Amino acid sequence: MNSPVRFPFTSFVQIQRDLETPIYLQIANHIISAIQRRILNPDQKLPGARTLSSELEVHRNTVTAAYEELSQQGWIDIQQNKGAFVLPFSTKNISKQTKSIQDDSHYPEKTGFPFQKSNLLDNPFEYIPCDFVFNDGTPDIRLTQIEDLSRFYSANMKRKSNRKKMGYYNQEGSEYFKKHLSNYLNVSRGFHISPQNLLITRSIEMSLYIISELLLQADDLVIVAELSYFSANMIFQKSGARIQSIPIDEEGLCIDSLKEICKEQTPRMVYVTPHHHYPTTVSLSSKRRLALLELAKEKSFIIVEDDYDYDFQYEKLNNLPLAATDNSGMVVYVSSFGKSLAPGFRTGFIVAPKNLMVEMQKYLGVIDRQGDVLMEQVLGEMIDEGIIHRHLKKSLKIYRERRDHCVKLLNLHLKDWVDVDIPTGGLALWLRWKKPVNLMQLSQKCQKKQLFIPKTLLYQNKNITAIRMGFGHLTFDEMENCLLIIKSVLKEI
Repeated sequence: MNSPVRFPFTSFVQIQRDLETPIYLQIANHIISAIQRRILNPDQKLPGARTLSSELEVHRNTVTAAYEELSQQGWIDIQQNKGAFVLPFSTKNISKQTKSIQDDSHYPEKTGFPFQKSNLLDNPFEYIPCDFVFNDGTPDIRLTQIEDLSRFYSANMKRKSNRKKMGYYNQEGSEYFKKHLSNYLNVSRGFHISPQNLLITRSIEMSLYIISELLLQADDLVIVAELSYFSANMIFQKSGARIQSIPIDEEGLCIDSLKEICKEQTPRMVYVTPHHHYPTTVSLSSKRRLALLELAKEKSFIIVEDDYDYDFQYEKLNNLPLAATDNSGMVVYVSSFGKSLAPGFRTGFIVAPKNLMVEMQKYLGVIDRQGDVLMEQVLGEMIDEGIIHRHLKKSLKIYRERRDHCVKLLNLHLKDWVDVDIPTGGLALWLRWKKPVNLMQLSQKCQKKQLFIPKTLLYQNKNITAIRMGFGHLTFDEMENCLLIIKSVLKEI
């Protein structure tokens, strides 16, 4: 058995002599609490009565009485000529008397100091377990090549050369991964970058946070679409920026409206999702892309291009990112890599000119000092060996089939209720309702029938009633079950 515990009992035994509770019971109750909270472990030897009485400044007989009480309740075992030992914590060895004893120690429910609460950062995400769940467009984890991921990760864990990399902090990321990722982006997205133009982050949201902290100040004007990504808006507002929205139509963000704003004041930043606008899925037209780049150069505002689903393209002719045609350094590009893989294998990144990257690295070093060099090594090897390309090519075929089938089912079951355009890519559809319907009521009734539709997917005001519906994670049968549930609810409303 273990030697007597050596940490000071006064750290958790606090005697209050003005209480009606006898001191020996106070000591016993505090020791019980310490056992329950695993401060004292099973089989640990407690100090002798003389030693503990001296430390707590009480009579030796008081400690002896406390130990006898603990023994009677089944918390300790007193062995003659050996001492008192903590028994394993189990409800079976707790006497009924314990339940009636008032434990004077507790963890505080509230802080003893004031602090500022933020309504801006209230988490809009929710999850209620149901048989079927809608999301805003995520891949199907069932399509992930788990065997490949496991093989690469296991090999890298065992490789001796990687053990040194795991032993120190490295917020700069894996140079091996950045080299292969920059090559991958140059080929797939038309970039002309080097590893020095890349910052590896955990997610797109972390990328936006770093950009916001570095480039925005209080009262800066940030332009977004009238329907935009809520997390990005929250991040910009938290930095103190003013958010102003402009219309969006079938060609994407309305640049003429942006020009009107620029006549009165110059924005600090314009946030866009040009490839497939979030949430409407429309693409920014080539004409408007050029106009936006020209206006940014003329007025010297920053374009933050969020390219959250570039990899999911189903048509041969697609627009390159704005950053690929930006020769003036006006675009900061954020995206993610490995979105078609399991969540733990995905990573975010920022592409920007080198001078800005130096400053961003400082911010990353504060919030993510350790990095994840091992995972980045795995991803780099998967690029190098073509695993990423083969997996994406295979999964794109499936996602395109799911997109087409989902549109077919919508036209079959809900054609009288919704309009839907077929997007050129991505993993979500934009459902515009033809008839007036209370979307919150629809969501609540669907939930009762085992279909969960998060409120973050519902867009409803005096001008629009729409739902962003992800299809990538649903099989054909699951799609049909979901839409039949919606159809049955619509008949009830």
